[in-house]
Amino acid sequence: MIDVHYHAGPDITRRRHSVVQAGRHYLAASGWVVVKSHLDSTAAAAWEARQEGFPVSGSVVLNALAGGVDHRVVQRAAFAHGVDSPARLVVYLPTLTPHPHASALTAEPFHPQFYREKWSHARVMDDSGHLRPEVLDVLRCARDLDLVVATGHCRRDEALAIVDAAADIGLDRLLLTHATHPLSGFSESDVGLLSSAGHVWVEITALMVLMGHRHLDHLARLVASHPRVLLSSDLGQPTQPDVPEAWATIDTWLGDLGIDREAMTVSIPHQLLAGS
Repeated sequence: MIDVHYHAGPDITRRRHSVVQAGRHYLAASGWVVVKSHLDSTAAAAWEARQEGFPVSGSVVLNALAGGVDHRVVQRAAFAHGVDSPARLVVYLPTLTPHPHASALTAEPFHPQFYREKWSHARVMDDSGHLRPEVLDVLRCARDLDLVVATGHCRRDEALAIVDAAADIGLDRLLLTHATHPLSGFSESDVGLLSSAGHVWVEITALMVLMGHRHLDHLARLVASHPRVLLSSDLGQPTQPDVPEAWATIDTWLGDLGIDREAMTVSIPHQLLAGS
């Protein structure tokens, strides 16, 4: 399997595994993992893990603490990621934003002096409802460097504006992060209307199901509505299942629903991360 969304430490909260430890688990599972941190780019750590033989690629989340929505942050992460990875770097738009985000997950802070509210001010739109110029610069940078852009914790209206802007500039790979999570706000019909947008991929996560935000029948309907739906874990929290248990559960879900596991967890994410 290819897991495009796994949280590894260091991060703003405690994670179950470091980047190398996550890589060790995915190697044992004959998989590949994209590691994510809200705190900083994981590009360099992923490069180091690959030098040790682990199947890991990285991401950068454009939160204010990590440098903000700035094309230079993207460039730095892309260069640190190296040229040896078969998987593209994933660039996340901000996940620490002014939008309220209540979570039922209990999380121990990684550093006692980190305060979420101090750093939750990164925005993708201005007060008039237009994408900020620096967002467009990031999209162009990702296009030119052949990277994946993920919408992070954008709301529906913000994500739709990004979908349109990506089409306008020729960005080929845009991932709607946990699209139908209540935070993101996309409905199944919204996703269906985007089915003809060839640059858009749609993510659904195991965590959404484990947390009760969506049920398994929703997953089946989503797959039927769009040709590029992929399933990731969004795991790494100490309170959630570890890698082997999580993917055994996912296999059971997909088998019970009669969904093509190969498509959702291998071929579609592979096309996003490594396809031509």
